[in-house]
Amino acid sequence: MTGLAEVARMKRMWESLMVTAMLATAAPALADVKAGVDAWQQGDYARAIAQWRPLAEAGDPDAQFNLGQAYKLGRGVQPDFDAALDWYRKAQRQGHLRAEDNLGLLLFQQGDRDGAMPFLQKSASRGEPRAQYIVATTLFNGDVVGKDWVRAYALMTRASASGLPQATASLGEMDKYIPEDQRQKGLALAAGMERGDKDALASAAAPARAQPKPIRKAELPPSKPAETESSKPAAPKPAPQVAASRPALAPSPSPSPSPAAGGWRVQLGAFGEEARARALWGQLAKNVGGLSAYRSYYEKAGGVTRLQVGPVASAADAARLCGRIKAAGSDCIPKKI
Repeated sequence: MTGLAEVARMKRMWESLMVTAMLATAAPALADVKAGVDAWQQGDYARAIAQWRPLAEAGDPDAQFNLGQAYKLGRGVQPDFDAALDWYRKAQRQGHLRAEDNLGLLLFQQGDRDGAMPFLQKSASRGEPRAQYIVATTLFNGDVVGKDWVRAYALMTRASASGLPQATASLGEMDKYIPEDQRQKGLALAAGMERGDKDALASAAAPARAQPKPIRKAELPPSKPAETESSKPAAPKPAPQVAASRPALAPSPSPSPSPAAGGWRVQLGAFGEEARARALWGQLAKNVGGLSAYRSYYEKAGGVTRLQVGPVASAADAARLCGRIKAAGSDCIPKKI
C-alpha cells in the first residue's frame, strides 16, 4: 500500500507540474504574436515571421492568419499564394473570421470561383464590402450561383453604403437592367440586412430573368476599412489586406488627381531604420501610379523614422491617395501638417 500511495503522490505532483508548465508557456506564446505584430509594424518582416511560424505550426489561429498574410503580400517570405491559402484554411477551420474572408477573396482571385463562393457568401452576410460586391456581381450575371437580381441589388447597395465607390457606380449600371419593382425589393432587403434581420436574404428571392447585356470588366477596389494582421485584442493594427480578383460590373476607376501644394501629407509607416523607409518608398513609387510625382519626407522622432509623402492639397485628396496606396498592399494614413 505504501508503494501504491507513493506512486499516486508522484502522479499528482507530475500532473501539477504539467499544468504549471502549460500556464507558464501560454503567456509568452500570446506575447510572441504581439511581438511579431510589433516587428511587422516596424518593417522587420523576417523577425515577425520568426515569431509567428512556431506558433502557427503549434496551431495558433492568429499566427496562422498572419503567416497567410505574409505569404499573400510577399513580406518576409517569397510570395506564395498556395502557402497563403494553406495558412488561411488552417485558421479558418478554427473559426478565424478574417481568415475566412481572405480565403474566399484569394480563391476567387486565383480563379477557383466555385470554391470561393461559400466563403464569400458568409463574408458578405457579415458585411465584408468586397465580398458583397463579388457576390452581387455573380448574382446579377448568373455566374457560379443562380441569377437573383433582388439579392444582387441588395448586396450591391450594402457594399455601396460601406463606401466602395465601384459598388455605387455598379448600382447605376444595374438600374439600366433591373426593373423598378425588383430594385425596390432589393432596397427593402438591404434595409433588413442593415437591421441584422437574418431572414431578410432568404425571404426576398427573385425569379430568374433574361441575361442582361454584357458590362465591361474592371478592377475590384480594396475595402474601405484597413485590414489588420492579427486578431489579438491587445495587438496594434499591422499591414493592410490587398484587394481580391476583379469581377465584372464596376466601371474603370477615374484618373488620379495630380499632386498639388497643400497642408496635408500621407504617412506610409514608422521604421526603426531609415533604410527600410527608403526601401518602401522606392517600391511604392514604382507600383502606385502618380506617387513618384510627390516628395518623400523622412521625419525622425527618437529612434523612429516616419515615412511621409506630400504635399497634398486637401483631406479628401489625401484620402484618395491613401486609397491607391492601400490597393498596392501598404498601409497609409492622412496627416495634417
